[in-house]
Amino acid sequence: MQLRTHLRIDTSLSGEVLELSEGYARLRLKTDQRMAADERGLVHGGFIFSLADFCAMATVNEPTVVLAQANIRFLKPVVVGDELMAEGRLVRSEGKKRWVHVEVKRGDEKTAEGEFLCVVPEGHVLDRQ
Repeated sequence: MQLRTHLRIDTSLSGEVLELSEGYARLRLKTDQRMAADERGLVHGGFIFSLADFCAMATVNEPTVVLAQANIRFLKPVVVGDELMAEGRLVRSEGKKRWVHVEVKRGDEKTAEGEFLCVVPEGHVLDRQ
């Protein structure tokens, strides 16, 4: 299956799609110095959120999908050099709404997880303004 959404995302900052199927996506993010929040190499949570968000978008994989709501829990710190894997699974679909569960792991250790409410409008969201 081919990625059909968020095609201009910088995958070095938001994750690279490794696997894609109906209602499922798996992404990898190799953290680097650009993501450091401090001198000890703590990765800013915004980059972890970006990975999880992009994973949710890829899971839905519709060209016009947008994020409407997110509830994410950060469970373990991430440091520069860590390689993260995110897995997204479509949990429920109702009309234009899609609920996606995403887990982010470093090896076998879960570092974050969240629920994402995605919406698939008929046209591009910016066309509505």
